[in-house]
Amino acid sequence: MFKKILLAVLVLCVISGIYYRNLLSYGWMQASGQVEILMNVEDVTDVLNDPTFPDSLKARIKLIEEIKQFGVDSLGLAPSKNYTTFYNQHGKPLIWLITASEKYKIEPHKWKFPIIGSFPYKGFFDSTRAVTEERQLIQDGLDTDIGEVSAWSTLGYLKDPILSSMLKRRVGSLANLILHELTHGTLFVKNNLELNENLASFIGDQGAIRFLKFKYGLDSPELRTYEYSKKYNDAYSGHMLRGIGRLDSLYKTFGENPVVNAHRDSLKNKLILTILDDADTLLSGKRTLTNKSRWPDGKMPNNAYFISYQTYKSKQDIFKIEFEQKFGGNIKKYLAWLKEKYPSL
Repeated sequence: MFKKILLAVLVLCVISGIYYRNLLSYGWMQASGQVEILMNVEDVTDVLNDPTFPDSLKARIKLIEEIKQFGVDSLGLAPSKNYTTFYNQHGKPLIWLITASEKYKIEPHKWKFPIIGSFPYKGFFDSTRAVTEERQLIQDGLDTDIGEVSAWSTLGYLKDPILSSMLKRRVGSLANLILHELTHGTLFVKNNLELNENLASFIGDQGAIRFLKFKYGLDSPELRTYEYSKKYNDAYSGHMLRGIGRLDSLYKTFGENPVVNAHRDSLKNKLILTILDDADTLLSGKRTLTNKSRWPDGKMPNNAYFISYQTYKSKQDIFKIEFEQKFGGNIKKYLAWLKEKYPSL
């Protein structure tokens, strides 16, 4: 009897392995990439005590420590051991992210993963594997976008290291990034990435402004630089979200199950170029965005380009209204309320 049970379990394992071979292969690749990083990190204390490490970069590491502590003490973010180690990328990118969308619909293609749920993007430590996956998605008739990622969160499962590329960022951008990722470790709702990323973007923005005021003062160049950058980024994001509405209106004229053809592609591409061209005059009055040299291999954006604005920026007004009207701009109280409202991983 025991042998029969053992044989049945073995058969199930083999069948599962065949059925989920792509997922298992991907999981192994990601785990290997993460382990390789963890095997080559240095404790921040050792880096700070290294006489050969530049003082200017040591100051940036100490700044990250300040930002993290500010996030815990003043914003109510969960304490963690993140950013207590350092990984030197030696100028190389670490992870590539793919997003995909329907051809005539701004709707993200979603990848499903055990435990953590579904995601409208997929990350790769192996660029070759990322390109192969993108090609398959294109063959399946989807629009795609692929790019490098500056940071990621393991949601507290592992100690996220400081990456050497982070140290090149301006102060405000660095504060935003650290607080964004720490928000994921504080609240992460399964199968609702749009909420997770929008919230992290909101807390990253609001938290960065508060940190800059706290450390540098209301009239500091650090705060002025960040606020100007935020003003442009908010205007650009709003323009892209309105562009999604314009594209959706166009796609509705194609019918419920549109067939891909040159005429529809022409209308789509013309509207995307118009949206991008209009964005050039948001603040500067210059018209440079549609210059093909701005895009890798001359490839102009498609539907997938707009997905990130849905994922990261579409709920900012909702959060702002709640944050200001219900909690008087108190981030700590707002986060505590959100943690009660949403079950987190």
